[in-house]
Amino acid sequence: MGANEIDPARCAAAPATLGDVLYAQRSNALVSEAQWVELVRAIAAGHQSALHALYERAHRPVFTVIVRITANRESAEELTLDVFHDVWRRASRYDPTDGTVLGWIMNQARSRAIDRFRFDHRRKRLDSDDRSPPSETAADPQDLLAFKQQGRVLRDALGTLTPEERQTMEVAFFSELTYAEVAARRQEPLGTVKTRIRSALQKLRRAYEAQEGNG
Repeated sequence: MGANEIDPARCAAAPATLGDVLYAQRSNALVSEAQWVELVRAIAAGHQSALHALYERAHRPVFTVIVRITANRESAEELTLDVFHDVWRRASRYDPTDGTVLGWIMNQARSRAIDRFRFDHRRKRLDSDDRSPPSETAADPQDLLAFKQQGRVLRDALGTLTPEERQTMEVAFFSELTYAEVAARRQEPLGTVKTRIRSALQKLRRAYEAQEGNG
């Protein structure tokens, strides 16, 4: 058997839970993208030892990015397990042409972390609203004017985008998708989507800065 092949005999004893798989004894480190891809394919075929090997290679950066987004270590530990559970379920859908294995995993990690952050933020806001007495203060006319001006600035800024940039931004931000998911939905290369969103953000930033300079 070659050095890069997965030994089915190592997968014969099936651990009872995902945690048993992930926290088994350490596996050998991977050294090439080809081996990352091979492990994902082995996971898709049901080899639990491959899931453990992938976890050993990727769980640290996954945990790090999640804890940075959520600022909650307990949530990060929970979501890290969720990410690798998703890898186990979605391994058959991975396509190397969409990017590296680690990039694919990290996109899932960021997506889950952002969802958790938004959920926690909304929950805290609702809890705060429940504790606050209802406000009977009338809207300030200056606030209404500022709101209308901000809406006009946004419309003007969006007008500086190409149709492709605007459509890509709408899919990415209004649908709350990752770059890889946007690329899949629009059936475009991942690099094209990233470049287009980066260009759109730069144009919007310049438009807002110009408006502030004229204000």
